[in-house]
Amino acid sequence: MATVVMEQIGRLFINVQQLRQIPRLLETAFPTLPCTVKAADVPWVFREPHILAGYRPPDQSWRYYGLTLFQRHNEAVNVWTHLLAALVILVKFRQLSETVDFLRDAHALPLFIVLLSAFTYLSCSAAAHLLSARSELSHYTFFFLDYVGVAVYQYGSALAHYYYAIEEDWHARVRGCFLPAAAFLAWLSCAGCCYGKLESRRLPKAAHKLFQVVPSGLAYCLDISPVLHRIHACSLRGCADPAVDYHRCQVLFFLVSAYFFAFPHPERWFPGRCDFIGQGHQVFHVFLVLCTLVQIEAVRLDYGTRRALYQRLHGDLAHDSVALFVFTACCSALTAFYMRQRVRALLRDKEE
Repeated sequence: MATVVMEQIGRLFINVQQLRQIPRLLETAFPTLPCTVKAADVPWVFREPHILAGYRPPDQSWRYYGLTLFQRHNEAVNVWTHLLAALVILVKFRQLSETVDFLRDAHALPLFIVLLSAFTYLSCSAAAHLLSARSELSHYTFFFLDYVGVAVYQYGSALAHYYYAIEEDWHARVRGCFLPAAAFLAWLSCAGCCYGKLESRRLPKAAHKLFQVVPSGLAYCLDISPVLHRIHACSLRGCADPAVDYHRCQVLFFLVSAYFFAFPHPERWFPGRCDFIGQGHQVFHVFLVLCTLVQIEAVRLDYGTRRALYQRLHGDLAHDSVALFVFTACCSALTAFYMRQRVRALLRDKEE
């Protein structure tokens, strides 16, 4: 009996010794990452106004920047907000696919496009904030990709609002020009953001922001017009529509996010205090994610409850809108690629 007890104690001791090796094994698998550095230690292109520390050193391996997903730095919150939201979109798509026939129902195509475009912009933004610190070329490349994702999402939102949320009288005013104009403004938004980023060193900060804000603002004014008209019409009629409540929330969340995108608050008031958490851009991310999630819920409700209206208004428009979506995405991607080639040429000239 004593021998058996001693054998069990010996095995337990060995198991405890093995457990104590786990931290060392994890350190081997995930090596210690370099500490973050101050703004003065990175090239100017990586620096953000009033953010004084928390930058990741450039010229590391791709593996390093991938592992910084689990490191504390000044882009960590920006990465995780959009990464988690992209996962939520995937879960939402999985749930909807159980009741919506995306393959056979032509009227479900705009719903599929807005889900796809939301996932695209969230994924591109997460990649930009995670991987852009490797080099100047990487910084421009990934943020140009981010702007492509934004353009895709702008058109996807415009299509969903036009297809599902629009009222008949507003449809009569804008039919024939709404979607082509939305596609053009989405591309213009991408081009403006890419150009503003490319020329950010030579442009005043205000002009740089104008290239990003004005085209995106024009696109938003057009894209949201069916929703605003719907909200106004619902208010006049005194209707009780849950989808309209979600639409009101998406407008509110977008306006709050737009403010924090345009103005670097609160870090302007507390320089160095918001290096890791509390930046205006992080607040922008949070409210933009909320805007996207309530927008998709509103579109889902409209898809289910307004079929008689949008079938009568749009007919076979869904197939044409898919072609315009692909065209917009391709034009935006080609614009971003062209801007990247210009960046590469400028960096090559600087090295020489």
